[in-house]
Amino acid sequence: MSDYILGIESSCDDTSAAVIKDGFLMSNVIAGQQVHKDYGGVVPELASRAHEQNIVPVVSQALAKAGIKPTDLTAIAFTRGPGLLGSLLVGTSFAKALGVALNIPIVMVNHLQGHILADFIKQPEKENMHPSFPYLCLLVSGGNSQIVRVDNPLNYEILGQTIDDAVGEAFDKCSKMMGLGYPGGPIIDKLAKLGDPDRFQFAKPQIPGLDYSFSGVKTSLLYFVRDQLKEDPDFMEKNKEDICASFQKTLIDILLSKLIKAAKQTGIREITIGGGVSANSGLRNRIEEEGRNRGWNTYLPEFKFTTDNAAMIAIAGYFHYLHGERTPLDVAPVSRIADF
Repeated sequence: MSDYILGIESSCDDTSAAVIKDGFLMSNVIAGQQVHKDYGGVVPELASRAHEQNIVPVVSQALAKAGIKPTDLTAIAFTRGPGLLGSLLVGTSFAKALGVALNIPIVMVNHLQGHILADFIKQPEKENMHPSFPYLCLLVSGGNSQIVRVDNPLNYEILGQTIDDAVGEAFDKCSKMMGLGYPGGPIIDKLAKLGDPDRFQFAKPQIPGLDYSFSGVKTSLLYFVRDQLKEDPDFMEKNKEDICASFQKTLIDILLSKLIKAAKQTGIREITIGGGVSANSGLRNRIEEEGRNRGWNTYLPEFKFTTDNAAMIAIAGYFHYLHGERTPLDVAPVSRIADF
């Protein structure tokens, strides 16, 4: 008998629901929230209100696209955290209520674990390649920058992580500083394709071990732009493509230097990336280039699985469900989770 897992993701500003049948994706529906662009970032109160409006139609559409009824579901996987507490509360509460109504178990999922396991989402009529265990995942997003060793779908070890800002935050702050808009990552990436990545040099913090730091890179950019604008008020507009390309290259150099070091220390050649920043074309190209040069087997998630989505929550929940894990109804969402 097949297992149908409904995944629910509501950690930030995207309301998403997906259905997975025995590991194969049947549907994946995402409702975004455009209102935050006017504020240059996600407004938590507005996000939670939008989730309340979106979650019922999104789940209904996911079930309809999968061609199943609610009574066909085996279990419900939901994001417990990390994320915005109000947003998480909407998804958690809905999962609990639906689980009780259908008399089926619920399974909580760490949002970051979903990103790490995105390569295991199977799709009909596709090759569905995924890494062998153990593998290293470079997990990069607006809130996280980590190198994670993955020994199996349920066991992880954080080898290194940012000690201050995440790389996605650095992209957003750069875009805001230059008046380019939000979210910053896609904007910087687009302009970087038109610029010279070696035109300008920015500071690269020297942090011991496998940990990261990105606050100094932002400060370096801030001072550089400030000084140049004193000499030429039009400097930003004249050179924005080169600035973006150089800044992006600096961030990618920092990320790759520690990933290469981690691969050497562990001897692991199975390499993946995950999280919103894994959609960055410059990073994807560099990962593949390093993989060819160093004999890595590299795995890049499809673009639709790089941003927040319920398919990754459903596949992570599927592994937890197969392992016999069930979540009690008194569980509460949490904005921060110390580990996996």
